[in-house]
Amino acid sequence: MPRKPAQTNEVVDKELEDSQINTENNIDEISNLNRMLAAVLNYLTDEDVEEIDTEHLFTNTEGLREWWTQYQESNRKQIEKEIKQSLGQLSLKELKTIREQIKDKK
Repeated sequence: MPRKPAQTNEVVDKELEDSQINTENNIDEISNLNRMLAAVLNYLTDEDVEEIDTEHLFTNTEGLREWWTQYQESNRKQIEKEIKQSLGQLSLKELKTIREQIKDKK
């Protein structure tokens, strides 16, 4: 029975290159998240800020709004699950209100 040929250096090199690209992308993402976190914390700890303005944070922190949008989309399933679980605790009036809101959206 013939044996499978061993991986060629070319395939191994490609896998190594892909791994390095993924590592570099992860490092870039971590660096970007660190930058955004630092900007948010600087704003939150600024003694001159009397009221927290999230729109100010989104406007003045590059990439934060886009990251937040992606985060919200990725958490959509969790939000849907939490809503489904809480429906049993709502009164009939509250459920009807929600149904009307959904009908208005359609």
